[in-house]
Amino acid sequence: RCLHMLRVGWKVCWAQEEDEDEQSHIAFLSHDISMLRLFETFLENTPQLALLLYTILHTNEAKPSQGLGICTAFLCVTWSLLDYHQSLRAFLQDKHALSPGSSFLYFLWNLFLLCPRVLAIALFALLWPYGVAVHFPLVWLAMFLWVSLQGTDFMESPGPEQLYRAMVAVILYFSWFNVAPGRTLPRSIIYHGFVLVDSALLALSWLWWRPPDDGHAYLVPVVAAALPCYL
Repeated sequence: RCLHMLRVGWKVCWAQEEDEDEQSHIAFLSHDISMLRLFETFLENTPQLALLLYTILHTNEAKPSQGLGICTAFLCVTWSLLDYHQSLRAFLQDKHALSPGSSFLYFLWNLFLLCPRVLAIALFALLWPYGVAVHFPLVWLAMFLWVSLQGTDFMESPGPEQLYRAMVAVILYFSWFNVAPGRTLPRSIIYHGFVLVDSALLALSWLWWRPPDDGHAYLVPVVAAALPCYL
């Protein structure tokens, strides 16, 4: 299996004179690998990022290595979204590849969406650690139902398709992710409106209930800057 993946990777790097069927097959495999990497990122790395940020805020102290780890984690999660979008455009024949400038803007766009969301979750967990155990299933269920209403057809059978929708709902808990063809503007307005209200409620709950002498006064301007960052 490892040798096969290395062979496929080599073909992806040097696929210039291949026939059209071979290039389509390589793009299909690359797209699947990128999707699996994206699932791994949002099932493992992103929750760990929120947990690390919560731990630093709870102890109110951070080592340089922890700060570097948080910055690196944010960049890696955002990069996985960009990598998937690039592989998707390579897989779809009617889409043009992203230019370096467009890739940079798309990277920043996802970074500015992800940072305020993770911050709001960490702040909410700072006061109610077990509240996240209630918040996540409720929002995940709403996202799962919303994805189901869009009628995705990524898998070949109903069972795996439900699992795919469940994984996408986890991604949507943290960041925007388009899963259906057609106009994205209406779906974007619905999603971002929901997440913006939800994140604002999480942050406002922390601002309202936090003790005045908890040592986190420096976070108030950070929270105030998070909303314009998301917008």
